[in-house]
Amino acid sequence: MLAIIGQVLPEAVGIALSPIPIIGLILMLLSKNARKNSLMFMLGWLAGLAVVAVIVLALVNAGRITAGESAAQTGVLWGKLLLGIALLLLAFRQWRSRPKPGQAASMPKWMATIDSVQPGRALVLGALLSGVNPKNLLLNAAAASVIAAAATTTIETAVATIVFILIASITIIGPVLYVQIAGARAEKGLTELKAWLTLHNAAIMTVLLLVIGVKLIGNGLGAF
Repeated sequence: MLAIIGQVLPEAVGIALSPIPIIGLILMLLSKNARKNSLMFMLGWLAGLAVVAVIVLALVNAGRITAGESAAQTGVLWGKLLLGIALLLLAFRQWRSRPKPGQAASMPKWMATIDSVQPGRALVLGALLSGVNPKNLLLNAAAASVIAAAATTTIETAVATIVFILIASITIIGPVLYVQIAGARAEKGLTELKAWLTLHNAAIMTVLLLVIGVKLIGNGLGAF
């Protein structure tokens, strides 16, 4: 069990350290109706990760049944290679889009509407940022395929998937719980964290995508 979790830990950390969702959550936590909206955002985030993971697990297991264990394992290896290449391309794109020296980093347009967001929209936004965001989608798919290939029982698969999702969500769950407990006292720390993430967003994402992309390609090539 620990070996499986160790294999998917880089992907979980890669999702957890996504600056844009964290910045969006912080803006939500600093807005009116922060507690309810942030809880809905967190639930949406967890649901988005869970849905993608379950779909990938089902596809890998279906391939194991229809094509056989060997073919399924080969498919997972090719999947790692393709996902790794896709992450490297995303890293290159992220680095190319970084702001020039002295230029302010551009943020997604939806962040400007955070103050007026309703709980239902917060739920959908969390699900989209975790499940549909290209980087998170690729990392989630890569981790779920590893879990499906390595786990030997349904219980192992379920536990490893849950642990992966919780680790990948720690930077979302943490601030939400912090604000629920600390209330207005959390504002200063959240504001400072938002400023730092906004400034270093491109560099953080480029390094994460590059490291995990190389890791997936290396794992895929090493197993052939």
